[in-house]
Amino acid sequence: MIDLKQYGYIEAETPPIGLIPGRVTELQREQYTVITEQGEVTAVLKGAFYHTAVTREDFPCVGDFVFLQYNENGASRIAKLLPRRSKFSRADYSGHAVGYVKTILEQVVATNFDYVFIVSSLNWDFKVSRIIRYLTQARQSSSQPVVILTKADLAPDFSAPLAEVQKAAPDVPVHAVSSHTGSGLDGLSEYLQPGKTVVLLGMSGVGKSSLLNVLMNQEVMTVKAIREGDSRGRHTTTHRQLFMLPSGAMVIDTPGMRELGLFGADDGISAGFNDVEELFTQCRFNDCRHQTEPGCAVLTALADGSLAPEHWERYLVQKRENKFVEDKSGDLVDKQAWQKSIAMRHKGKKGGYKK
Repeated sequence: MIDLKQYGYIEAETPPIGLIPGRVTELQREQYTVITEQGEVTAVLKGAFYHTAVTREDFPCVGDFVFLQYNENGASRIAKLLPRRSKFSRADYSGHAVGYVKTILEQVVATNFDYVFIVSSLNWDFKVSRIIRYLTQARQSSSQPVVILTKADLAPDFSAPLAEVQKAAPDVPVHAVSSHTGSGLDGLSEYLQPGKTVVLLGMSGVGKSSLLNVLMNQEVMTVKAIREGDSRGRHTTTHRQLFMLPSGAMVIDTPGMRELGLFGADDGISAGFNDVEELFTQCRFNDCRHQTEPGCAVLTALADGSLAPEHWERYLVQKRENKFVEDKSGDLVDKQAWQKSIAMRHKGKKGGYKK
């Protein structure tokens, strides 16, 4: 028997008769791998999921805890998704032509984790602005973000990029590591404690797979070379998967993201730019647009240098993007909920004529 507490399971409610708890460790297309007290099983969703789910957010993801009907002779059936304590989402623009976005979907990347490792390599593709975007969505996820700067062995002096990240996010731990030499890896042990879950996020070629291999003490992921021209790589990880480390901690590995679209990130933006929003309370007018108004605290801070122009610009960009995404995704959710209510009423009427 497997003790699910080792996989972070906390029994908040008693499973209904005929169901057992489990944690989703892998998802490929519509087939799930779930770790249960009976061992690892293959599972699919019960048909009821397709009738009750309003959006894709309502479907299980890697890291989720579920109740399922166990089948020792075939595929088990996931009957219920348990409440999530943390969730990392991104805006999904897939299926839309460039320049034309009708609706935006939420893509849940991983759930029920304690730390978000934002992985960025110390090569030519290093960008603080990209790290800041990940930090915003990580703060929104209700977990602790940690910045991991990889390939430290290839950077003769990484003090400048390290300081740049620390200045942009003074409240976030930053670690420079090398999976090749092992430098800096000891500093990650405080996060990799038994029962804790970490999700690895970042672009292709930043060294997530190499980091996972060294943490696992074995090669569980193939590592591909990056391109010389732009320091980027092809996708090594093709799907999300949860791994149990020798330390007893768990790591959710995710495919590299070409771009991270913010989704529902109001709280994350406020947390990352609380210094900016604090200035708003000092403006002379409550409806100040921070453009030309007299007594504007933002304009004063920009003029005296206490507010960096790039920090202010990042705030504006993230607020505009988040507003755009909320408008597009909100329309879709309302439409789907309306269609589902119509379908349920229609189903009820049909049932009422039965004798």
